[in-house]
Amino acid sequence: MTAIDLSPKAARSGLGPLAPPSGDDAIVERFATVVWSHLIEPGDSVAGRMIATLGAAEGLRAFLEDRRPADLTPKEFADARKRWTPRVSAQAIGDALRVARARGVSLVTRADPAWPAQVDDLGPHAPVCLWVRGRPSALQELRPSVAIVGARAATRYGDHVAMELAADLAGGGTPVVSGGAYGIDGAAHRAALTVGGLTVALLAGGADRAYPAGHTQLIDDIAQHGAVVSEVPCGSAPTKWRFLQRNRLIAAMTDATVVVEAGWRSGSLNTAGHAAALSRGLGAVPGPVTSAASAGSHRLLRECGAECITSAQDVRELLGVTVSSGASADNAPATDDATRVRDALSTRAWRIPADVARRAGMALDEVEAILGLLRLEGAVERADGEWRLTRSPA
Repeated sequence: MTAIDLSPKAARSGLGPLAPPSGDDAIVERFATVVWSHLIEPGDSVAGRMIATLGAAEGLRAFLEDRRPADLTPKEFADARKRWTPRVSAQAIGDALRVARARGVSLVTRADPAWPAQVDDLGPHAPVCLWVRGRPSALQELRPSVAIVGARAATRYGDHVAMELAADLAGGGTPVVSGGAYGIDGAAHRAALTVGGLTVALLAGGADRAYPAGHTQLIDDIAQHGAVVSEVPCGSAPTKWRFLQRNRLIAAMTDATVVVEAGWRSGSLNTAGHAAALSRGLGAVPGPVTSAASAGSHRLLRECGAECITSAQDVRELLGVTVSSGASADNAPATDDATRVRDALSTRAWRIPADVARRAGMALDEVEAILGLLRLEGAVERADGEWRLTRSPA
């Protein structure tokens, strides 16, 4: 077992620019938090209890010196040490910190203003720290926010609904959180980005690299405009366990979880279960009764008390968000506005957004948001800053 130096000098050297400007105790505590994130798998309740009782630094010393805390049974402590000891490596910790610095990944702990306090509802299963690529302050903007999750093998129906919900919500100021995966996750993230809203991706692997690799550009775009978050150190690989534990973070960090499409055994049902256990809002989008891709969603509606979600307005009601009097209960204004934008476009002539706004009698920012959504649907196309309706194939 490689020794871990918890002296203030070693802690400051190891953290480098991630070290806080405060005193030695805070620096050592922060470094100890980093060490813990290497030792444990997400959701380790024994580590959570030790840190809650003793603090990160003193709890780490107790582990390294084989001093059992009074609130742990001998078996709990012995089993935990067997799990953690093989991962004690000063070199691995140093390597991960160097990758974090190189990739611009920030460290957020409970001592930082950016810490999202809602994840503490997980109790001893809460993360010990969060690694953030992008804007850490985005984590403080997630009250309220919604998780939009669902099948990786989404249908066109599922993609369409996810985009509609995410664009409407994010465009109206409600952040959208998801897991960065193919299918529903990706559709929700893209729609939120298109309308200029805030979106946050929670990954099962390290925040330094995209997973899946096919979403590298999407993850980079999320990091540029919002935040890409993980509780495991840089360089960590996504595993089945980490995906399941990542789901608890998605549920905890948001005020409601909406499942758009989910098969009978979909991992999205795991996220929904965490949301229900945390007393967060839970909604599900109904699909065709013949669609296996919606079997899990229907199960949530039938057996788990999920709210039926048919529009962004339903989600806002789930969140308890007050909307302006200009929006009707059935969300008709969004549809009417999209129709007005379509009417202001042509299949032949290219038009700039300002011209479209003038023709539609709408504000420019509203038109730009709707154009982005119509582009995701394939209804319009863009070239050199100008727009037109997509021509139907001959």
